Amino acid sequence: MRDPIINIIKNAVIDCKGKGLLSIETIPPIILEKPRREEFGDFSTNAAMLIAPKEGKAPRKVAEIILNKVVDTTGIIKKFEIAGPGFINIFIDEGHWRNVLKEIVLLNEKFGRLTIGKGKKIQVEFVSANPTGPLHIGHGRGAAVGDTLANILDAAGFEVIREYYINDRGRQIFILGQSVFLCYLRLLGRNVAFPEDFYKGEYIKDIAEEFLTKHGDKYKNVQLGFPECLHEFIDFSMRTILSWIERDIKDFGVDFDVWYSEKTLFDRKLVDKTISELKSKGVIYGNDGATWFRTTGFGDDKDRVLIKNDGSFTYFASDIAYHREKIERGFDTIIDIWGADHHGYESRIRAVLKALGYDDNILKIIFIQLVSLLRNGVPVPMGKREGEFVTLRQVIDEVGRDACRFFFLMRKSDAHLEFDLELAKKQAPENPVFYIQYAHARIANIIKHAEEKGMALPTHNDIDLSLLNQNEEMSIIKTLASFPDIIKDCALSLEPHRLTFYLQELAAIFHPYYNKNRVVSNDIPLSKARLFLCIAVKTVIKNGLSLLKVSAPEVM
Repeated sequence: MRDPIINIIKNAVIDCKGKGLLSIETIPPIILEKPRREEFGDFSTNAAMLIAPKEGKAPRKVAEIILNKVVDTTGIIKKFEIAGPGFINIFIDEGHWRNVLKEIVLLNEKFGRLTIGKGKKIQVEFVSANPTGPLHIGHGRGAAVGDTLANILDAAGFEVIREYYINDRGRQIFILGQSVFLCYLRLLGRNVAFPEDFYKGEYIKDIAEEFLTKHGDKYKNVQLGFPECLHEFIDFSMRTILSWIERDIKDFGVDFDVWYSEKTLFDRKLVDKTISELKSKGVIYGNDGATWFRTTGFGDDKDRVLIKNDGSFTYFASDIAYHREKIERGFDTIIDIWGADHHGYESRIRAVLKALGYDDNILKIIFIQLVSLLRNGVPVPMGKREGEFVTLRQVIDEVGRDACRFFFLMRKSDAHLEFDLELAKKQAPENPVFYIQYAHARIANIIKHAEEKGMALPTHNDIDLSLLNQNEEMSIIKTLASFPDIIKDCALSLEPHRLTFYLQELAAIFHPYYNKNRVVSNDIPLSKARLFLCIAVKTVIKNGLSLLKVSAPEVM
């Protein structure tokens, strides 16, 4: 709805420039806002107030100049008004608002799909948890944000690749294998010490028991230190945990296009190649036997080690090769979704891109803040044993996938999230996901009731939409019409939580309307108009929930 209006105003400004009525060189972005009060119109813009200082004219005078050159060939606009210090208020023709219902019903599942991303390729890398333990609730929030954002970008017309980066080499993987090996020996009765930095969660024992079941006690008498069998424990442990991760991710509704192995970066010599390229640019130096990248030359607060003095590579060395390879794959934008503890990592990755000669604006980073679990408003205590934490699987099993995904998206990703398990299970209006799904099911029941009464479902040709003249009806229609704008805003801002806010708003205005008004009555023309409105609401709710990968039940 907004884009045609923006174009009308922008074209008027261009016409004013062409006729010498305005002299500005660059037209500022035309931004439409929804006024706080209905009497101020459907939209408002401060464009005249932004232009006025450059023109040396009063904002109201600039607004008059612009409006005198407005040409509306769409029939969308009912009128313009100049208000306050120079706001331009825009009133949309009510018939146009109502006709949006026909567009929604006609397009059905395609309503809300856009073309703004056509021809552009985006990679979204998310979750990417080390395969050293099960996914926890923080990973779950990242999965919900990443997957929903990818769905929204796809709906906006972008070509989207969903990617999981597997840290399948390095010290943590080595420690994982050693942890399972020592646990295996303990299961066989050997008294072995467990170093402080080893993994000690119950899941380590589960893996060790599985290894024992498969291989028996053939390694019972192996010497400690660096046994030759350690690679077998590493491989078995990592494959076991990856299978858990893949299962949980799939059950959470996420399908990755690419599972990218860190190890392959070394197998293909991409790490060495990237470091060599950086050396040729004079940004690599040696100190104390280690190899350093001079990231301070590109905005970082200190230089970073790539190769330690013992010859081992840091994770940063892998990351520079990985991000270089991302760009070489031809993505217009690469989106990294990281935990909040990675804030300090952004500057060094941007330093890599700058050093390699790329525009670091290609990189977008979304940080995922922590999740606190509550039960009826009371914090849920974490496990007291070493290595214990609340897993994503536990939360999915308790509240279900729908509530789990929706609740993870109820706040902006970089804001702390409180997840109340009991609220998520409650079938009551205070549970937002239930409230939205119930609106969809309620409309499905209305449609069924109409069919049982012998009323044919209305079509474009047999409805009088002018009968929808209540303020509540117009409010619902305007909210429905804004759905494509919401998708666009979510895609461009990289903020999928806006969609959950929108769906809550739509449900919050539909339920009171239904409680107040009978949809199917003896007044056939009015019944058809209201039924058509309900079908449009049902369509938009379903389209929105599908982007969240939350079900839209017909019966509840």
